[in-house]
Amino acid sequence: MQCRLCPAACGADRTNTAGKCGVKGLTVAKYYLHPYEEPPISYKNGSGTVFFGGCALSCVFCQNYEVSRAKRGKAVTPKELTDIFRELEDTGAENINLVTPDHVSHLIGEALSIYKPEIPVVYNSSGYAKISALKAIAPYIDIWLPDLKFYSPALSERYTGKTDYFEYASEAVKFMAGKPLVWQKDKLLSGIIVRHLILPACTSDSLKILDFLKAALPENVPLSLMRQYTPMGEIEGYPELGRKLTAREYERVLDYALVLGFTSLFTQEKESAEKDFIPKWDF
Repeated sequence: MQCRLCPAACGADRTNTAGKCGVKGLTVAKYYLHPYEEPPISYKNGSGTVFFGGCALSCVFCQNYEVSRAKRGKAVTPKELTDIFRELEDTGAENINLVTPDHVSHLIGEALSIYKPEIPVVYNSSGYAKISALKAIAPYIDIWLPDLKFYSPALSERYTGKTDYFEYASEAVKFMAGKPLVWQKDKLLSGIIVRHLILPACTSDSLKILDFLKAALPENVPLSLMRQYTPMGEIEGYPELGRKLTAREYERVLDYALVLGFTSLFTQEKESAEKDFIPKWDF
């Protein structure tokens, strides 16, 4: 069977060989209670985060590049994944947070058909996904947590090798934004939070992302402006990525979001751009 699950559409027979994503099946590099997601996600006890190995987008600056390049990760079956869900529930997780799930969404869906956790399930995505795949897993998802990384095809090609990122991610985010927002005080039970990681020397692209979100999404969709970029990954040959974001860059984007009228807004302090916040991998 030729894999066409994600936009990379590599055609690999993933029963025998790895696809463009770098994996054949499910691999997990770490699972634990993560305290550093947006406050409505981590809430009090932490988000029950499961980091899946592999990624078809493969950003050169990926902070989890060992995992996204499938250099780390323990192979698990869908049934074994349900055991991880139960363990996280038992330790008090506020939700089950599926990190980088797009290239294995069919197998995650199989796991969730075996056991749907009693706490919300979060789909923590790069945004580079097909609507057909999102529709297939949507019945099991309570909260969408997508990135919207790039507006410019030239920028996405430079950093991912793909010109069609915004074409797919913009449609994915619009689909996800159809999920009604449900709050329990300050905890999100259902809906969406859209993330945007601001990159050095890329604030003009960030402003275009904000213009799109303001025009295309419902008024009350929460936005997370991320300041956590720190030089990592495979950035040799990308001199502009060799530094952290400046205060002026972050404030330019934040100020524009406020001018546009974003009211449900999550921000980060400059201290978020430290390697100490990057998980230590278990497998």
